[in-house]
Amino acid sequence: FGISSNETFVITTTNRTEITEDNFSKLVQNGVTLYLLQSVDQMLVLATKERIEFLPHYDTLVKSGMYEYYASEGRNPLPFALAELIDNSLSATSQNTGIRSIQIKLLFDDSQGKPAVAVIDNGSGMTSKQLNNWAVYRLSKFTRQGDFESDHSGYVRPLPVPRSLNSDISYFGVGGKQAVFFVGQSARMISKPAASQDVHELVLSKEDF
Repeated sequence: FGISSNETFVITTTNRTEITEDNFSKLVQNGVTLYLLQSVDQMLVLATKERIEFLPHYDTLVKSGMYEYYASEGRNPLPFALAELIDNSLSATSQNTGIRSIQIKLLFDDSQGKPAVAVIDNGSGMTSKQLNNWAVYRLSKFTRQGDFESDHSGYVRPLPVPRSLNSDISYFGVGGKQAVFFVGQSARMISKPAASQDVHELVLSKEDF
């Protein structure tokens, strides 16, 4: 890498966890992206790209898409799909000490390439591994890998207050991915963890699958 013998550096995960002798075997696995930096909190001068590869469970084929919304029983299921996406924002903002802001925007121009639904919140944000986790269908029920974290890490389900900002409004409980692919054909998630300077972006599309 052209590093001089008197220069110090660190190797970190995309979550800015420094690789040490103690955690090497846990964090360094095939396919894991690593950063070679001068310091753990060094500003990245260019965007980095990481490709996520996983073997979908058969439920991906037999229980995704329209099937998940059979329980609408003739009602328009679109509001329930949007509720799944808003529910993610409720979870993300549940620990906010200040104002909770959740915006829903319907974009009919070409700014996103195609018409889009945007859900924007000021929650705690997700690390790169939490975004990876969101991409993997039903990860929590199957094998976890490395420093993958829960979709709702640190989230505590509140006492039930029907259909309010202090409750979960998810009706079918099928998760954001199924809701996204019921509404459209691609998803773009942009997130900045509160304690980090890094901004992470995840793109999933029908074409990729």
